[in-house]
Amino acid sequence: MRNIYDKRNKRQTGAYYEREAGEYLERLGYKILEYNYRCRSGEIDIVARDNGCIVFCEVKYRTDERRGDPLEAVDERKQKRLFRCAMHYLSEHRLGDVPCRFDVVGITGETGMKNREVTYIKNAFTG
Repeated sequence: MRNIYDKRNKRQTGAYYEREAGEYLERLGYKILEYNYRCRSGEIDIVARDNGCIVFCEVKYRTDERRGDPLEAVDERKQKRLFRCAMHYLSEHRLGDVPCRFDVVGITGETGMKNREVTYIKNAFTG
């Protein structure tokens, strides 16, 4: 059985890498609108604006590739969940006619390592 600290540490780790991914997107010129948008359908790690487009971004982190490439974790099931959550966001914010897309940021490597890799896939999948 997991203890409560394991769950908290996973959340803290996730939040750290989501912020790192957000900073990466900001360097590309994106405006971060929200971190960890939650609704009954799930959660979106980052909601951003890229020019006139709303970007829903999933962030995945792995210390190494023993558990697979972080980008592979955004499977079809996860994509459907993100899509439903994005539709909820657009409806809630009355943005039905605004173009949007789904991006994925994968981060591999230990915190503080110089050889940490950030892989960014723009328009990674469609709804």
